Amino acid sequence: MSVEILMNVTPHETRVAVVENGVLQEVVVERERRRGLVGNIYKGKVSRVLPGIQAAFVNIGLERAAFLQASDIAQGQSEDGHTDNIAQLLHDGQELLVQVVKDPLGSKGARLTTHITMPSRFLVFTPNVFHAGISLKIEDELERQRLRDVMSVLMQGAAGGYIARTAAEGASIEALKADTDFLNKLWVSIQERRLAAKAGGLVHEDVPLVMRILRDVVDGEVEKLRIDSRRATRRVSQFAEQFMPELASRIEHYPGERPIFDLYGVEDEIQKALDNKVQLKSGGYLIIDQTEAMTTVDVNTGAFVGHRNLEETIFKTNLEATQTIARQLRLRNLGGIIIIDFIDMDEEEHKRKVLRSLERNLERDRAKSRITEVSALGLVEMTRKRTRESLERVLCQACPTCNGRGSLKTPETVCFEIFREILREARQFDAQQYLVLASQEVVDILLDEESSSIAELEEFIGKPIKLQVETLYTQEQFDVVMM
Repeated sequence: MSVEILMNVTPHETRVAVVENGVLQEVVVERERRRGLVGNIYKGKVSRVLPGIQAAFVNIGLERAAFLQASDIAQGQSEDGHTDNIAQLLHDGQELLVQVVKDPLGSKGARLTTHITMPSRFLVFTPNVFHAGISLKIEDELERQRLRDVMSVLMQGAAGGYIARTAAEGASIEALKADTDFLNKLWVSIQERRLAAKAGGLVHEDVPLVMRILRDVVDGEVEKLRIDSRRATRRVSQFAEQFMPELASRIEHYPGERPIFDLYGVEDEIQKALDNKVQLKSGGYLIIDQTEAMTTVDVNTGAFVGHRNLEETIFKTNLEATQTIARQLRLRNLGGIIIIDFIDMDEEEHKRKVLRSLERNLERDRAKSRITEVSALGLVEMTRKRTRESLERVLCQACPTCNGRGSLKTPETVCFEIFREILREARQFDAQQYLVLASQEVVDILLDEESSSIAELEEFIGKPIKLQVETLYTQEQFDVVMM
C-alpha cells in the first residue's frame, strides 16, 4: 500500500488529502474562521440542567450552548456502570473543565465531556484516571505486555494514566518517556490556565490541522508528506524533528507551478464527492443522499448486464459497491446512521460475502463504525462515528431557492396557488383590479396554457387581472397586489 499525504496551505484555508495507491481516500478542510473545536478544552459554565434527558447545556463562549450528557461526566459513573442522576452531579452556574468531542453539527451545539484526554505521538494521557490501556490494533501479546510494563513504571508519580496508541508499537522506552514528560508538563500548564480563565473561556487549543495530521494520521505506511507552502513545511519539519524525528525525512516541500491537488486529480474528485451519483467501473452506480437524520446509499446495476445470470450480476454489482461505499464514506466524511440498500440477493452466501467485503473495506477507516446483518428488507444498517461536519456541509450551503429540499414546485402548481390567493383576497377585500407579480416561467404559463383560466377567474370575480414578470423572483415566489 502506497500512501501519500498532500497539503494545500493558504492563509485562510488548509486542505489535506490522503492518497492511497494513487486514489484519493480522504479530504479534510479547515478554514481559519471556522476551525474545528474537537480536542479544545474550556472552562465551561452550566447554563441549564435538563433532568428529563439526563443532560445539561454548558456555555463555553460559542454562539450556541454546548451539550453535556450525564454519561460524559467523569464523576457520574459508578463502579457498577450505572450513571447517576444529572441533577445530583451538576447545578446551574457551576463551573467545570470540559473538552469538545464533537464539533457543532447543523443546528446542534458542540458535544462535551469531562473525561479529558490529551494525545501525543505514542500515548493518550487521561488525567485523574490511573489506568494503562493498549490500542486494540496492537495484536502481538508480547508487545502489549511490554507496553503495559513500561507504562506502569511511567505512571508512577504522574497525574493520571496512559493509553498506548497504535504508533507506540515498537517504540523505545526513551521515546515513550519523552511523551509522558511532554504530556505531564502540558497538563500542569492547563491547570494553571484553568485558574486564570474566566467562565466560558478557552483553556487549551488543539494544534492546527497540519500538526494534527502529523500526530494522528502519519504512520509507517505513509511514504511522503508533500506541502505546497514553504512556511508550513518549515513548521511541520520542526514539529516532526522535536516529537517524531523518524518522520522528518518524509516531509518535503512541493515547489511545482501546477497546483498540488491537480497533481493527483484531487480537485476533480472533490467535485465528484459533492454529487449524489457515483459511477461504478462495471456500469452500475450509487445514489448517496445525506439528510439531517441519516444518510442513505442506494445501489443500482445501471448499464451493467453481466454475463451469466441475474443473481450473479446482482452479486458482482453489490460486491463492487462495497469498496466504493467504504471510500465514499471516508471521502465525504459521512457519519451517524447510514442505511445501505443493496440490490436484493436471494442466496445467503452472497449476502454474507457482501457484508464481509464491506467490513474488510472499512478496516482502513480511522472512524469507528458498526454494521448490522442484512435485514429482511435487504437493507444494511450501520453507524460511523462523526466528530466533524461532512465535506458537503463544509463546502456547501442549502439552496436558497428550494431551502435544501432539492426540488421546486412546478410552474403549474404555482399558477393554481395564485388563483386560490386571488379568490381569497376577492372575498375579503374590495379592489379595483389585481396585479400578479411572478417569475418568467409562471407568467408564461398564465399567458399561454392557463389564459382561459385567467379569463374565467376575471369573469367570476368581476375584476381585471394583470400580470408582471419579476426577474428576481424564484419559480415558487409570487405576490398578488390589490390596486
